[in-house]
Amino acid sequence: MTTANMLGPYGEWAAQILPKSSGHSSLRRRDAPPLNRWKCRARERILELMAMPATGRRPRVRVDARYEHDGLHVEELSWQLPFGPRTRAVFLKPVHVEGTLPGVLALHDHGGRKYFGMRKIVQLRGRRHPLIIEHQRQHYGDRGWANALACRGYAVLVHDGFLFGSRRIRYQHVPDVIARGRRERNPESSREVLEYNEWASEQETVVAKSLICAGTTWPGVFCAEDQRALDVLCARPDVDAARVGCGGLSGGGLRTVFLAGLDDRIAAAFCAGFMTTWRDFQLYKSYTHTWMTYLPGAPRELDFPEILGLRVPLPTQVLSCWEDSLFTPEGMREADRILRRVYAKAGAENRYDCRFYRGGHKLDLPMQTDAFAFLDRWIGPMVDTPPTGYTR
Repeated sequence: MTTANMLGPYGEWAAQILPKSSGHSSLRRRDAPPLNRWKCRARERILELMAMPATGRRPRVRVDARYEHDGLHVEELSWQLPFGPRTRAVFLKPVHVEGTLPGVLALHDHGGRKYFGMRKIVQLRGRRHPLIIEHQRQHYGDRGWANALACRGYAVLVHDGFLFGSRRIRYQHVPDVIARGRRERNPESSREVLEYNEWASEQETVVAKSLICAGTTWPGVFCAEDQRALDVLCARPDVDAARVGCGGLSGGGLRTVFLAGLDDRIAAAFCAGFMTTWRDFQLYKSYTHTWMTYLPGAPRELDFPEILGLRVPLPTQVLSCWEDSLFTPEGMREADRILRRVYAKAGAENRYDCRFYRGGHKLDLPMQTDAFAFLDRWIGPMVDTPPTGYTR
């Protein structure tokens, strides 16, 4: 049982600040309105708090490369949003498959590694970077899970999220007092990548302060960018826009909570390695998490799992690990209970699936198998068996 808290003598007081049972906009309240009216009101309130910046309409996409790799048709894409560098992305689908495919927006993790974005969950032609090899072995069973899902019969889009990969802040973009004399000399070297990741981690507090001063929030920015990527995926003629899912591990799970909770174009969603309660963050685990996580004012409206629950009755899966040091077991259990109550209240118990695994923070092969089977059930691949033997 977790007892010690991060706030010491202030913990008991801080715990009383949160609503004792359910937030003002919770479906679990006895006076909650009917489902459709509740979703509309609660989403409106969360969107108000998120203060999403304007990102325009669907961006104009440029195809930078097109080739076949390990039985997949690969397109390296990019687009320009109204702010920041061009967004790089990769689109994957099986070769020689006609017609439209179900689509998945695969959301990469945070992992304290901002130099890489989408490259953390794909495998493209050429040699994998040594740090990508290490990352995929540690968290993904030594493979790019986006490739494995595409080989199963899906059209998969993976893009660099806000401040990752192509969207990262570079040393030359900021005053020297911030860059502290750093320069990119051989940016793909492991040494420089590690140095950049350490620097970018330190810059999170600066970025969070600046976003608040701009009148927006970190969840608002990344969710708005993810919606533009969803626009790109849904607009493709080879994608069935009525059968689109999303999912990811860790930071990708966090992004799933907001995107799937707020956008009903996501017909099926899986959240891996990112599910607990605001109280768990508040008292025990906020020190383990990125500034990306926090939405000021939201805990008074909805508990954290209820943001994902805003998609009820659409199919939702949560995958958690008992030894994941980013959360307490009590927090993960309580989040599951909350989501079960939300889905039960909507009469959609069979559309919510939660699974627990032994081990730490990961989306390993058994977990991927369960996530892929969940997507198969609800949005279904166009082929019964994978067209290739991709396993890496």
